[in-house]
Amino acid sequence: MGAPMAKNLRSALRYVDKKKYLYIMLIPGVLYFLIFNYVPMYGVLIAFKDFNFNKGILGSAWIGFENFRYMFGLSDFYTVFWNSLILSFLKLLFGFPFPILLAIFLNEMRSRTYQRFTQTLIYLPHFISWVIIGGILVNFLSPTWGVLNIFLGQLGIDPIFFLADESYFRPIVVLSSIWKDSGWESIIYLAAIASVNTELYEAASMDGAGRLRRIWHITLPGIKSTIIVLLILRLGHIMNNGFEQIFVLQNQMNLGVSEVFETYAYRVGILGGRFSFGTTVGLFTSVIGLIFLLASNRIAKWMKEDGIW
Repeated sequence: MGAPMAKNLRSALRYVDKKKYLYIMLIPGVLYFLIFNYVPMYGVLIAFKDFNFNKGILGSAWIGFENFRYMFGLSDFYTVFWNSLILSFLKLLFGFPFPILLAIFLNEMRSRTYQRFTQTLIYLPHFISWVIIGGILVNFLSPTWGVLNIFLGQLGIDPIFFLADESYFRPIVVLSSIWKDSGWESIIYLAAIASVNTELYEAASMDGAGRLRRIWHITLPGIKSTIIVLLILRLGHIMNNGFEQIFVLQNQMNLGVSEVFETYAYRVGILGGRFSFGTTVGLFTSVIGLIFLLASNRIAKWMKEDGIW
């Protein structure tokens, strides 16, 4: 056993030496995840303790699953749970396919100049803060001076306070999310489409296949693995709706549908000074996301598709 292990070790060292510059380039990324993702996991202990600033994490009293029992006993917890789940699935149902369709649309443009102009235009919203977008939406949807309500007034329709009506909150969140992030998310699909063999399109054209048939039988199967991987990763964040977006659009009148785990943990955990409870809520959402991630990856493997591992 010693000789084969030594041989494998020497082979591994030779490979690392051969690819050493690539590994050096990996160091900043590895450090980033270590510092900002793995080291903070030490703070998860707060969820199992009665945290006290003076005593610190290790010095605080250990209370086991008491915070979880308290959380599951709250009546508003289940409202927040369903709000988070419904909003996440709406974003997944309508928001996930949109970048795929957008990437296909951009790829099918004949004019490369117009294509580049359109790409730049749809990428820009990604770099705008949700605070700014929230302010734009508040003014655009205002019942007094909002452009939309002015237009509705011309049609004889009474002003609608969109952000104060719970029935409009979820559509506003989903649509604004699609507008802001779809252009940026389409970059990955455009890269995947670029890797599809162009000879397949030429052969299909010679056989009389139209544009839609080429998309259905060549483009979509060619990027299927990318779609599945990104879908699995998206399911891993199923309980994360984005704190900034929800927070800037939330108010007391739409709280019944807008209170999600991110804002709930902020309001109860941070503003209320109950840091142990806030950590408990965050850990719970992470566990749910992990379950969805593992389950979706297992399903992908069961269907003979590529997973993330």
